[in-house]
Amino acid sequence: MEAYVAETMAPGLGLGADGEPRCAWCLGEALYEAYHDEEWGRPSADDTKLFEKLCLEGFQSGLSWLTVLKKRENFRRAFAGFDMATVARFGEAEVERLLADAGIIRHRGKIVSAINNAARALELQREAGSLAAFIWRFEPPAHRRPERCDHASLAALAKTDESTALSKALKARCWSFVGPTTCYAFMQAMGLVNDHFEGCPQRQEVEKARATFKRPG
Repeated sequence: MEAYVAETMAPGLGLGADGEPRCAWCLGEALYEAYHDEEWGRPSADDTKLFEKLCLEGFQSGLSWLTVLKKRENFRRAFAGFDMATVARFGEAEVERLLADAGIIRHRGKIVSAINNAARALELQREAGSLAAFIWRFEPPAHRRPERCDHASLAALAKTDESTALSKALKARCWSFVGPTTCYAFMQAMGLVNDHFEGCPQRQEVEKARATFKRPG
């Protein structure tokens, strides 16, 4: 029966280790499936979570998200829980410490970028009231989203007008490693869009969460 279900499932979906359907990109790793089920697409207005995800998306550049996800706890330890005020004060000694930390991705440019972006995030808090209030300005209106979020409509969608606008706005404020594709992955993860495929049970759960979510402003 399970083989039959898998064969008749819509493109982009598959069965997880527990036999439940999921977006196929997360399958095969328990950590990845848990991230898909419990975090990906859930809306957040928590500045620390938003900053962490922007940083980790930057570290992911050129790599897979699973690679970063497996190192996330190490990143949290190394970057003081992504407390923006603390990270913004990191200097060359901290950069050298991070470059010597085998538990994270040791890329000087990305490390320096995270420190710079912490300072820029503090500036955005002062400008907009919170990082969340600024970020959520770029949530796309419903009419600009695909009519059906299925494999065919999302497979080639690596960036959008809104992710491009967010990228430009951040770069204008001297952020780095925040290209349009990185920003779209961030928007998918933090609930500004719901890109769980049709037929994935988490799509409905995320829709419910987005319906009751109070947008910051």
